[in-house]
Amino acid sequence: MEPIVNKVAESGLITIDLEELYTPGERVLFDIKGWLFEEIILKEKDFREQIKQHDWSIYSNKLVAVTCSADAIVPTWAFMLVATAVAPYAQQVIFGDLIRMEEVLFDAKLNSLDLTSFSDQRIVIKGCSKVNVPVSAYVRLTALLQPVVKSIMYGEPCSTVPVYKRK
Repeated sequence: MEPIVNKVAESGLITIDLEELYTPGERVLFDIKGWLFEEIILKEKDFREQIKQHDWSIYSNKLVAVTCSADAIVPTWAFMLVATAVAPYAQQVIFGDLIRMEEVLFDAKLNSLDLTSFSDQRIVIKGCSKVNVPVSAYVRLTALLQPVVKSIMYGEPCSTVPVYKRK
């Protein structure tokens, strides 16, 4: 009887699991819609008072996305005021919704990757994940890897879809 050979382990493929780049922490959406007069008009004096009265400590060590879900014209400085109030407490503050937050967090991690270890390698970008990895992270990683790797595949090492192969 011949020994069982793990061809995947011997293939020389490097698997990248984007789940490993997930930033831990509670995500919170801060929507200023409720602070607008009739949810459409920002009154500066009232808005500033809301900022003074709000308990910002409830955002301690949280990842905060600041947005306005109302169809209102909100001046940029309003979001800046919220950021100045919540930043001393929050782990991180971004402008946008929770989907945008994930994109920003993954982009930051991807931009800090050392790509030298992937030079001339065959890469599999793992497809399944226990956390929500935005499609933008897969696209960004592919763009970063393409100039340095031999090939990029998507999926699991035993079942991949070819994405890129250097000519």
